[in-house]
Order: sequence, then structure tokens, then C-alpha cells
Amino acid sequence: MLMRSEPFTEVNRLAQQLFGVPLTGTWSRPTAMPADAYRNGDEFVIAFDLPGVDADAIDIDVERNVLTVRAERRPIDLGEQATVQLSERPLGVFSRQLFLGDALDTDHIDAAYDNGVLVVRIPIAEKAKPRKISVAGRERTGQKVITG
Repeated sequence: MLMRSEPFTEVNRLAQQLFGVPLTGTWSRPTAMPADAYRNGDEFVIAFDLPGVDADAIDIDVERNVLTVRAERRPIDLGEQATVQLSERPLGVFSRQLFLGDALDTDHIDAAYDNGVLVVRIPIAEKAKPRKISVAGRERTGQKVITG
């Protein structure tokens, strides 16, 4: 149902941890955001961690079964008197693209943002839901069955 589209996400995350320097994402080279994905009954749920991001700074698009989530975390305005003592929180643009399978109904995607977590819910398409297939008996039409 879901294919990862960013093979270097984990490599970037590990490099960031090793070197201890928070990456600043730009619109042309955004930083990846962590996500979890689940199937929950008749829907597919994806949760993205976006702490400190305003809801109006989140952009969600779907095109040809590719879900794109972009967000921007801006620095806190502390005024001109403030000097940085410690800066570990990554700022800038974050993005994630996920390839969605044909089994998902991309026409009915729902998104909610609460406490720094963006939750995207995608219903399972009717054609992909399990269903029973009835078995019809073979009618006899007066034909002889030859057995060997």
C-alpha cells in the first residue's frame, strides 16, 4: 500500500546524529520528517512529526498517487536583544513524499494537526476491501459426460 520514495532519509538522519549539526531545510533541498504508517481497519493512517510548526505552514498535495507533505518551521521571534546560546532544533523546510498504492482512495484523504503531529487518513478503496465471491453450481444441460 505504501512505498518509500526517499532512500536517503535514514542516511541523512544518521549523518545528522553523528555530526550533531541540525540541518536547515530549504525549498529546493528540504529535510525529511519522521513518519509512522499503519493500516487501521478500512483506512490507512500516516502520522508525521512536526513539532513547532504552525498549521498554516503545512501543505499537503496528492498527484498520481504520490502524497507530498511540506512544512516550514520558522525561528521564534525573540526580538533584537536575544543571542543564541544553544540551537539544536532544526529549522527550515521539511518534506516527505510517499507513493500510495492503487488500493487507497486518494479522493477522500483527511488530515488533522494536533500537538505537533499531522495525522493523514486515507480510506481503503472499495475495490481493495475483502469480499466474498459466490460460487455458482454447474447446470446440467442434458450433455453426456464422458469418463475414461
